[in-house]
Amino acid sequence: MPFRPLAAAPGADVEVPAPVVEYAAGRGVGPDRVLPVWRNELGGLTFKLVLPSGGTEFAKWSPVAAGLDLRAEAERLIWAADFTPVPRPLHTARHNDGSHLLVTAEVPGESAVSPRWIAQPEQAARAIGTGLRALHDALPVDGCPFDWSLGSRLARAGDAALGRALAAEAPSIDRLVVCHGDACAPNTLLDDDGAWSAHVDLGSLGVGDRWADLAVAAWSTEWNYGPGFEHHVYEAYGITPDAERIEFYRALWDAT
Repeated sequence: MPFRPLAAAPGADVEVPAPVVEYAAGRGVGPDRVLPVWRNELGGLTFKLVLPSGGTEFAKWSPVAAGLDLRAEAERLIWAADFTPVPRPLHTARHNDGSHLLVTAEVPGESAVSPRWIAQPEQAARAIGTGLRALHDALPVDGCPFDWSLGSRLARAGDAALGRALAAEAPSIDRLVVCHGDACAPNTLLDDDGAWSAHVDLGSLGVGDRWADLAVAAWSTEWNYGPGFEHHVYEAYGITPDAERIEFYRALWDAT
């Protein structure tokens, strides 16, 4: 398997981007209450803001080099929140330097790759499968305004030759669902009992074959926990592994 630069918690000395500092100050949050919690593989950072009231918000910042528009994620969260537990957007902004900021309300739960759940990978893997099935069952395909189909993903990739090759190899659709779009382990939250409680990072949410999520969700258990836990994802979801679709959607993930 190719090396993957995994997202992870940043060090405590990480520099807080100016847009986060400005937003936090406007909410009365001092520097000592802006706590780094996550760095993704594109250089984006997420901070926990502890409000004077004792409440909590999360500020997700994406640099211009990442090429992400967090306003698109906010639109997806607003739509999905009517059907399933996801963060509620509170503020979005594009700053003069081209970076984006998305602030959301806190949702209950702890990431499936927190130290507690890294130490209990079987429980975490099962929660990922259960949570993904719940997401797919809850979000209505009819009326979903977002697309994560093979065609839309290949179009965004911008490589016509690659697109033709992958399109020629594509298996038939098993079941259309509203996919998470980045169903890797960190994006499932678990409650204290080890059950899934919410999903985060839905910037690619859209209609696609459920195997586009399933193949990557199970794969990510190997990146985060080591080998031997994929089958727990499929069992908890309630599905038998489909080798052809798993191989194809993993190749598509790598390509796009």
